[in-house]
Amino acid sequence: MVEGTAGATGTREATTREAAEAWESLFRAQVALMRRFQRDDVWDPLTIREYDVLFTLSRCPGLTARIKELGEGSLLTQPSLSRMVERLEAAGLVSRGPVVGDARGVAVTLTPEGQRVQRDIGRRHVRSIRRLVGGALDAEELAALRLLTDKLRAAQADIPDPS
Repeated sequence: MVEGTAGATGTREATTREAAEAWESLFRAQVALMRRFQRDDVWDPLTIREYDVLFTLSRCPGLTARIKELGEGSLLTQPSLSRMVERLEAAGLVSRGPVVGDARGVAVTLTPEGQRVQRDIGRRHVRSIRRLVGGALDAEELAALRLLTDKLRAAQADIPDPS
């Protein structure tokens, strides 16, 4: 199908330029927000990336995930993530152990202290989110943004990687 022509659903397919401009806008908005979030005084005693690991674990079944699963939701390389998990374990915020049935797998589990720290920081962080995101968009716009970003993320599984 030619860019910009109607697809099977009757809607017009996006052009390369439209897709690139939308991506650039989404990316720049994310960068601007992340810079604001990083400047917020809410992360103590962690860094924003350490908090992200605890937050990710807090949403996992049994508060446990493999290192690989943690890495899929982060921009950290596996060695960097492994070192971070070691620091979080030394602080008593996570524990590491074997994966049942996988001698090479490592499971990371959020400890009760890790849950407490994650919740404390999370409460402060959501106030920042409310101010920076909720202050810019109304309820209807937030719902539309969530719908679109969820759709974009879900579509990635169906789009083949180039060979």
